[in-house]
Amino acid sequence: MRDAGFTIRSMAERCGMTAHTLRYYERVGLIQPVGRARNGHRRYSEADEVWLNFLHCMRATNMPIREMQRYAGLRENGDATSLQRRSILEDHQAQIAEQIVALQQAHALLTHKIANYRKIEEHIRIDQPEPAEPELDCALVSAG
Repeated sequence: MRDAGFTIRSMAERCGMTAHTLRYYERVGLIQPVGRARNGHRRYSEADEVWLNFLHCMRATNMPIREMQRYAGLRENGDATSLQRRSILEDHQAQIAEQIVALQQAHALLTHKIANYRKIEEHIRIDQPEPAEPELDCALVSAG
């Protein structure tokens, strides 16, 4: 048991996560069971913080939890698994590159469609005649 370290609330804030996420990561094996204080509350170390920041970054890249679990399991076996861990990261990087290409294509399509609509709108403005003068009310004219 260790009373030193970061509480779950302070670690969550430090890593940009919620306490719920930290508990979930522990439950699904992304982080090893965290040390506990005498009162039973979790106490996180600076090493935990480094790992949690890495996990946070991987989620920000939309890495699936399943792949993060594979990576975490390999990490527990040390440097002998560096090739497999690198492969996981390279595969994920390749998926992101494919997504970037798809997003660039979607962006180009939208840019083209928006430009077409602007041309249509410009033609509508040019081809419309000037608004006509309002017709006078016949009753007002004859009274004058």
